[in-house]
Amino acid sequence: MTVTTKDTTALSDAELAEMADLCVDREPNFDIGFLSKQREEWVLVTHAREGTKLRGYSFSTLERIGGTPSLLVGLLLVDRNAKSDQTLKAILHDQFRRALLAFPDEDVLLGSRLTSPDGFRAFAGLEDVVPRQGYKPTGEDRAWGRRLAKRFGAEKSIDDKTFVMSVSPGPVGGLDYVVAKAPIPEGVHEFFVGIDADKGQRLVVFGWAMAESLASAKLPK
Repeated sequence: MTVTTKDTTALSDAELAEMADLCVDREPNFDIGFLSKQREEWVLVTHAREGTKLRGYSFSTLERIGGTPSLLVGLLLVDRNAKSDQTLKAILHDQFRRALLAFPDEDVLLGSRLTSPDGFRAFAGLEDVVPRQGYKPTGEDRAWGRRLAKRFGAEKSIDDKTFVMSVSPGPVGGLDYVVAKAPIPEGVHEFFVGIDADKGQRLVVFGWAMAESLASAKLPK
C-alpha cells in the first residue's frame, strides 16, 4: 500500500473520475461533480493505492480552530474489501505524520463525520473521544461539536447533545468505511440509532491525538 498526499489544486479531472469509480455502484455515490466541490473546499487530498489500483482517498485540512491544532477530515472513502482496515490505517498514518510536521510538540484534534459505527476505527488510540460510551459531554464538548459542524458547513444543523448533523438529502461528506476484520469499539452502535446516512445524517466525532503519540508514530492503532 502506497500513500500520496498533495494540494487539492493539483488534483486532475482524471483522478476525480478514478475516485468516483470507487463507489459508482454503491452508496454514498460520490460523483465527479460532488468531488469537484470537495476539491474546492479542502486543502489536501490523499490517495492510497495497492499497485496501480486506488483503494481509498481523503480530503482534509490542517488548521487551527480558535488556536487549537486540528486535523479535519472532510471526506474519507475506503474500498470495501479484505484490506479496508489496512487502507484506512495507511491514510490516517500519512495524515497524522503531516499533523506532526505542522504542529510539532502539540496535541492535535481529529474531527470528522461518520456514517456508521465502523468509522470509530479512525479514532482508535486517541484520547477523550466524543461521543463515547458512558460519558456525558460537557459544555465545552458541545461547543466543539458546533465548531466542527460550522467548519463542515452546517453549523445550525447539529444537535449538540447527540452530535448528529441533519442536512438536506444528497451527497454529504464524511468517513465512509466498512470493517473487514478489525473490531469496532464496544458500545458505539448506540450513537447511530435512528441515523439515516442515506438522507444526509452524520455523527460528528472528535478526539485528541496526543503529542507523544504523534512523535512516536504510534497512531493509528
